[in-house]
Amino acid sequence: MSPRHFLTLKDLSSDELKQLLFRASELKKIHHEGTLFQPLKNRVLAMIFEKSSTRTRVSFEAGMAQFGGHALFLSSRDTQLGRGEPVEDSARVISSMVDAVMIRTFDHKTVETFAKYSSVPVINALTDDYHPCQLLADMQTYQEHRGSIEGKKVVWVGDGNNMCNSYINAAALLDFQLVVACPVGYEPNAELVAEHSDRVTVLHSAHDAATNADLIVTDVFASMGQEDEQEQRLKDFDGFQVNSALMAKANPDALFMHCLPAHRGEEVSADVIDHPESVVWDEAENRLHAQKALLEFLLCR
Repeated sequence: MSPRHFLTLKDLSSDELKQLLFRASELKKIHHEGTLFQPLKNRVLAMIFEKSSTRTRVSFEAGMAQFGGHALFLSSRDTQLGRGEPVEDSARVISSMVDAVMIRTFDHKTVETFAKYSSVPVINALTDDYHPCQLLADMQTYQEHRGSIEGKKVVWVGDGNNMCNSYINAAALLDFQLVVACPVGYEPNAELVAEHSDRVTVLHSAHDAATNADLIVTDVFASMGQEDEQEQRLKDFDGFQVNSALMAKANPDALFMHCLPAHRGEEVSADVIDHPESVVWDEAENRLHAQKALLEFLLCR
């Protein structure tokens, strides 16, 4: 049987995604109760990192340990991938020795090529185009705090980046309306927006977009690999900070989310992210539980 991969949210059906989110919360409860549950005993996850990480590495490594398995950390400095070995060759070799592969890299084609030649499931842990694992955690968090996101208004404020693209996929699968608020020239993938024009709107005013929002989400203005654009981006994104004035435009029970790391005073004000009722820290923890649910789904079928 061909392996099941998770390269974008669209690799799941709507029903599969909903079930996975509920399972993530079940696994969270099991973990918090201290119950031993090891469905992946003696299974190995290879973790290939070409981009640095905190939450992704800790969550996948801890998740495999809690499930009774093992995770191998492989950086481009330590493998032949970093010395120019073809992705196809690395995929064939690595997948013959492990039970699943997680990749965090730049070019989305890298994970697509690796998956094509892999004999085991491949998980996209972030590329320049998509960040589906973060969306699992975000959607789990919203569901735990507010119930179903179906029919709700979600506002993305900032760059039309990999997170934004994944929010577009989530809107299609979970049936919510997404408004993207970004400066001119920073819009998300045009083809993706056109494909989902029935539920995605792009505006160039954060305050117009935030009106009656149920969830407001942002990310750093300059992602990894864009550090040399930081100064220009700070100018271009003037007026796109999520602060208390912007949150006041949203519904009274609206949530704020951020995938972290956050730059307080830039894309978000400290009073919003550090608010006593902030769910950002639940969101971060849920990377662990959502990815455990994903690993179980991919490996225990």
